[in-house]
Amino acid sequence: MPIPWPGADHLDFSADGSYLLISTEYSGVVAKIDTVNMKLAGYVNVGGLPIDVKVSPDGSVFYVTNQGTDGVSVIDPNAMKVIQFIATGHGAHGLQVSRDARYLYVSNRLEGSISVIEFASRRVVAKWRIPGGGSPDMLQLNPDGTQLWASGRYNATVYVFSTETGQVIGRIHVGAEDHGLTYFPNVGLHSIGHNGVYR
Repeated sequence: MPIPWPGADHLDFSADGSYLLISTEYSGVVAKIDTVNMKLAGYVNVGGLPIDVKVSPDGSVFYVTNQGTDGVSVIDPNAMKVIQFIATGHGAHGLQVSRDARYLYVSNRLEGSISVIEFASRRVVAKWRIPGGGSPDMLQLNPDGTQLWASGRYNATVYVFSTETGQVIGRIHVGAEDHGLTYFPNVGLHSIGHNGVYR
């Protein structure tokens, strides 16, 4: 179905799969799509450059990064309203949920860092910086959740973080402008595009 705003980008599904939220990067809008009837079911204007989308572990809210406003919008999908904004860092871009469902990892692409949001408090509880700078983009975990992998969009590098210490424990040089990544074998059935959403 057509999305009535330019820049349709990342998405995630509700817990029951009956709808999804999708960002429209060039329009500053997050849209809700009824996946049963395949029609627009609502939208909210968040401004800036909304990028990645993740549903919370309990399914009650969605988190959307915004590269233009340097943080994460928390959206109530029933009311389609922003109920909170969490500042994370310059160029907030990718999202990944920790394996124990306690934390949300946020890549801050334009400042070379990862912010760690605690779901229980909806606060940033840690920030991991890449020594010498970098451009972490999309994120993925290894199967046991001890490593967070980040594509380095402008540095032709994949960064590997320890989720226990927040330190960079590896760098893998790859081709120019690496963007999405996934990790096989992994949990779940399949990956949706480059954002690594498994269902």
